Amino acid sequence: PTFRLKGNLVHFAGYKKHIGFYPTPSAIEAFKDELGDYPHAKGSVQFPLNRPVPYDLIRRIVQFRVRQVQG
Repeated sequence: PTFRLKGNLVHFAGYKKHIGFYPTPSAIEAFKDELGDYPHAKGSVQFPLNRPVPYDLIRRIVQFRVRQVQG
């Protein structure tokens, strides 16, 4: 699914072994220290299904994106 707010806000995708989260490169950069334990790339992060989902981190990343979009 894609969540939109004045355009694309964040995307999610389900895979066999992980949840893909796509919050844009700026969000990955802003939270890179907290994402250190998770596989991540320029604009994406993988949350393995064999670990608890970091809901608090996801919420804070989404809030960051909302602030960016609302400028």
